[in-house]
Amino acid sequence: MARIPSKPRAAKVLQALEALQSAEITVLKLSEPISTAPPQTNPDTRTSDVSAASLDTPSPASLEADLAHYKELFAKLRFSYVEQVTKEKFIRAIVGDPPLIVTAQENADLEAGNAEAKAALKALKTEVADMVAELEARGRGLAARYERAQRETAALREVPERMAAVEERVRQMKSDEEGGGGRGEPEMNMPLAKTAALVEARRREQRELGRALEQLGAQAPRKRKEVERLRAELAQLEAKRVHSTTAAREAKRRKEDAQGGVEDDLEAKGRWYRATETALNQVLDIQG
Repeated sequence: MARIPSKPRAAKVLQALEALQSAEITVLKLSEPISTAPPQTNPDTRTSDVSAASLDTPSPASLEADLAHYKELFAKLRFSYVEQVTKEKFIRAIVGDPPLIVTAQENADLEAGNAEAKAALKALKTEVADMVAELEARGRGLAARYERAQRETAALREVPERMAAVEERVRQMKSDEEGGGGRGEPEMNMPLAKTAALVEARRREQRELGRALEQLGAQAPRKRKEVERLRAELAQLEAKRVHSTTAAREAKRRKEDAQGGVEDDLEAKGRWYRATETALNQVLDIQG
């Protein structure tokens, strides 16, 4: 049986969780310095197409939309910056005194440097993409852990009530045991191992009784036919008994009325019928 934590420990854990939840430690606060913009004095001026509602109630979908929007803005800004710097350098080169003359070797050296810079930039972009993917995976993991912690916290809040119910049940069982509720039945006070063995023995007895009932059920039709046959024989013997009793009474009556040898003959027949009746009564266990 799992050990139930004590009440003070459960209360301390609940207080610690409530303190953590009241601190409101969230990853979304990292976006406040970036997303918080200064108040606009001119209502007609619009710095971005991103809705301000997404900053108040951020969600994964709104953050994805904001990220795509900012990527597009930074791409346009980079293109405009490169274009502006290129125009400025070109104008300064042609209007300078003396004008800037670039040789083919300088162009080749510049292209080689640009190629190296592009390769380094590509490597940095790959590294940043890997870092972003890792951060996204960690973010999803943290979100799952946060949801699991929320569920466990809700379950932990129910622990004190369950503990109180269990303790009340234990007190009731102890009071019943002290009051003699289980003294009359020794099986109620056995340890767990003996109780399990007793339950297994009762189950074996139940299985044996089930098999015996199946066998008796299979024998029932044959026994029923045998009982019907015995009843038919008993009915025949009963009819013979009634016939013999009637004949004996008739013989007795004739004996009383008859004279001489006829009387002796009827008396002999009466004794024979009476002996037959007695034998049938003993065999059939029928009271006359």
